Amino acid sequence: MTRSPSPWIVLKFGGTSVATLANWSNIARVVAARLAAGSRVLVVHSAVSGITDRLERLLDAAVGDAYEEELQAIEERHRRLAAELGVPLGEDVERQFAELREIAAGIALVREVSDRTRARVMAAGELMATRIGTRFLASRGLDVAWTDARGMLRAEERHSASARASVLAAVCSFAPDAALAAQLAALPAVLVTQGFIASDDAGNTVLLGRGGSDTSAAYLAAKLRAQRLEIWTDVPGLFSANPRATPTARLLRSLHYDEAQEIATSGAKVLHPRCILPVRQQRIPLHVYATQAPDLEGTVLSAEGGEGGAQVKAVCTRKGITLIAMESPGMWHQVGFLADAFQVFKQHGLSVDLVSTSETNVTVSLDAAANTLDNAQLSALVADLSHLCRVQVIGPCASVSLVGRNIRAILHQLGGAFEFFEEQKIHLVSQAANDLNFTFVVDEDQGDRLVEQLHELLIRPVPGDRILGPTWQQLFAAPAQAVRAPPPWWSTRRAELLAALEGRSDAYVYDLATVRAAARALRGLRSLDRVHYSMKANPHPSILRALHDEGIEFECVARGEVEQLLATCPELPPARILYTPNFAPREEYAWALARGVRVTVDNAYALGAWPELFRGREIFARVDPGVGRGHHTHVRTAGTRSKFGVPIGELEGFERAARAAGARLTGLQAHVGSGIFDVTSWEHTARLLAAAALRMEGVRVIDIGGGLGVPERPDQPGVDLARLDMLLTAVRAEYPRLEVWLEPGRYLVAAAGVLLARVTQLKQKGGVRFIGVATGMNSLIRPALYGSYHEIANLTRIAEPATELVNIVGPICESADVLGHDRLLPVTREGDVLLIANAGAYGHVMSSRYNLRAPAAELIL
Repeated sequence: MTRSPSPWIVLKFGGTSVATLANWSNIARVVAARLAAGSRVLVVHSAVSGITDRLERLLDAAVGDAYEEELQAIEERHRRLAAELGVPLGEDVERQFAELREIAAGIALVREVSDRTRARVMAAGELMATRIGTRFLASRGLDVAWTDARGMLRAEERHSASARASVLAAVCSFAPDAALAAQLAALPAVLVTQGFIASDDAGNTVLLGRGGSDTSAAYLAAKLRAQRLEIWTDVPGLFSANPRATPTARLLRSLHYDEAQEIATSGAKVLHPRCILPVRQQRIPLHVYATQAPDLEGTVLSAEGGEGGAQVKAVCTRKGITLIAMESPGMWHQVGFLADAFQVFKQHGLSVDLVSTSETNVTVSLDAAANTLDNAQLSALVADLSHLCRVQVIGPCASVSLVGRNIRAILHQLGGAFEFFEEQKIHLVSQAANDLNFTFVVDEDQGDRLVEQLHELLIRPVPGDRILGPTWQQLFAAPAQAVRAPPPWWSTRRAELLAALEGRSDAYVYDLATVRAAARALRGLRSLDRVHYSMKANPHPSILRALHDEGIEFECVARGEVEQLLATCPELPPARILYTPNFAPREEYAWALARGVRVTVDNAYALGAWPELFRGREIFARVDPGVGRGHHTHVRTAGTRSKFGVPIGELEGFERAARAAGARLTGLQAHVGSGIFDVTSWEHTARLLAAAALRMEGVRVIDIGGGLGVPERPDQPGVDLARLDMLLTAVRAEYPRLEVWLEPGRYLVAAAGVLLARVTQLKQKGGVRFIGVATGMNSLIRPALYGSYHEIANLTRIAEPATELVNIVGPICESADVLGHDRLLPVTREGDVLLIANAGAYGHVMSSRYNLRAPAAELIL
């Protein structure tokens, strides 16, 4: 017979939630509301945000007898919080400070930290924070008491666990505990206790591991048979992807425990995976809410949450994965091979996650979150496994998981998703036995991009969908956020843009002031000798003229570009043009060299087959550094799968071929990709080329390429030019004989251009709304080709609130003719003018007359 739940509600608050007065005010309001509903409340909370990391650093510093700075920072953070909350710090917290100082002094004497000592120190964060939190709730008129979690949670003995794990990653019993319930019933209606900590049979402090506060709350909810457990964090529930990386991620309103477990173990950080089992066994609903936005609906986990048909509900990625591939022809039909192999993993205390098998190979994954992995431990593991088979360690990797219900029933619908993996190295594929996920393991740097692409394709709400809720953008795109970013130029020239489109259905419009401003920003970098505009981005004559006037040089990739440039700027000396063809015919090289432009060669074939062309000429070599970067596979222009450049390891052979042809190698150029925001990419390229140039006496220029990222969204930061300048200045100081050149394209012109298109039709299919416009992928192919995001606005109704979620599509007879998925726009009508931003690069120049539809014309403001 099932007993009715107790009147307890357990509320867990994370470190960010307990770090500010604003959040504590919300906590007090939530507690009061639960009391008013007739429940008793047990508050479980973490250390203040950042303190657990500080305590880790305190231990490290104490070993070196340099702990005072960390200790003072910990004390000051708690004093500031108490002052902000308007409550006394308290003698109990002062005693905790003194104890930490005493422990740190002891560590400094013995120069080591035992696991027991580590547990005592790490527990201090929760103990201090809950004392301050209890006093704040009391100051708000609540009948509240502090209680020690170590008196409620007792670690279980695990024979398979190491001594270290027993202290620092303990597991507790969560069977219903009538004695504990009776003990707490005698205390006030609101209790505050700690997450993360428990005690062993001897009363010593033990820890539940990182993320242990969620688990503490689940243990206590199960022991008290609570009405529900509420996890309060900094996001309002579980989402269909990481919402900070994928703003179109949708709130998952309700999930079965099993689905939530899969999402949590597949990389979502909102819940710790271990917290689900206790509430599942007691059938306790688990709610996830945002402390800073307590009125949002959140996510509910329950035994009933998985109702509905087959559906992908989330796309998750988990990084830091290491694969162990075990290969042996002798394992085929060999009895006990897997048992022997897994025994080795057990002996090394390593937990295996994914498993993939064939007749001669078994590959398993090790998750860094579940294992303490270092080179020594991996080497020891490989050594022991080598007695059984040939072993290969692969990493770092990322898993990309499609999570949902009855995945096998919709495999036929996932064909388009699998196309995203066409140019990826897939190390392992796993389909869960419980039919809740389909997982791919790829190189770590591919994970985020694949999630974004898969999410856009697969996560689609249906009418009446009780699972997929609003997007992160819809929940948090408040007007206050939008005004923080500087307004784009087009928002202040709305009337001129609308007038420019008068009598037209579509047009590209360019603002030359924006082009000039971008040019001046780059010309202002003192570390650069030259900036060459990669004119393939946009060869419009007015743009070329404006850039030339600002002192920008040019890089061309075809004869037609050189001819248009010289026609536009006839005074430009041909020797100032950098010509970088790729697999061009012989006659094009001959023309360029005769015309006097500077030629870059990216293949020793040209030197060996046509030496007479290059005799007596100065040339550059395009170098492949070996690793490509960028926002999409098609814009990563380095690595073995890229057609560009001379591999860095073959550069000496290329130099010999140049000498044999009678050419003088005077420059090295490399371009690794586009859409890059990490400025260390160009520093790395510069240092790689400079080191190679040291071995080549005639080289005096290193050209580090372009690819500077352009922010796609108003709140996305751009490339840090000041830091780039600092890093390249340091390289210049180390290699003073070398000039440094940069080759931006999109960075100079993307933001200067917009595509305007009139609305032609409106359509709704079920719950999905479509807005048709007069042009599509025939004018702007980047969304279809690269999956690129372009901000879209209704220029006609720019001042009206965005209330409708729509897809913007063109008139081309292709399913890929979509300019934007799931965009928030005002109520839109036929004839309105939509603006697609950041369209100044690779827009008109890549357009076509597909379907015999003319692309948008180009206009200059």
